[in-house]
Amino acid sequence: MIMKSRNRYDKTFKLEVVQRSFDGIPIKQLASELGIHPGNISRWRKEFLDKGENLSFPGNGIEALTEEQKQIRRLEKELAESKLETLILKKAIRIFSRATRSLPIHTNE
Repeated sequence: MIMKSRNRYDKTFKLEVVQRSFDGIPIKQLASELGIHPGNISRWRKEFLDKGENLSFPGNGIEALTEEQKQIRRLEKELAESKLETLILKKAIRIFSRATRSLPIHTNE
């Protein structure tokens, strides 16, 4: 079975295709001219409309995030770490409190 390699298109190519599609060229015609699937053009248009020119098509699995989204991610990570630390400390307190209860009490008699 022959596997078809995936075509990769850079950001400038995608932006140019999206711009041409907004200029009135039908998506099917544009796709056949460029030898790409019409679904790609539709997906690129949607991403462009949703994210704008600057955040669209960041490349190879890189997620384009705004500064606020980056800060939210950082804070969520810090919160998860704090929750884990709290859980570990609670377990340690339980373990040490059991250990001190089971120690014999020595009196000076």
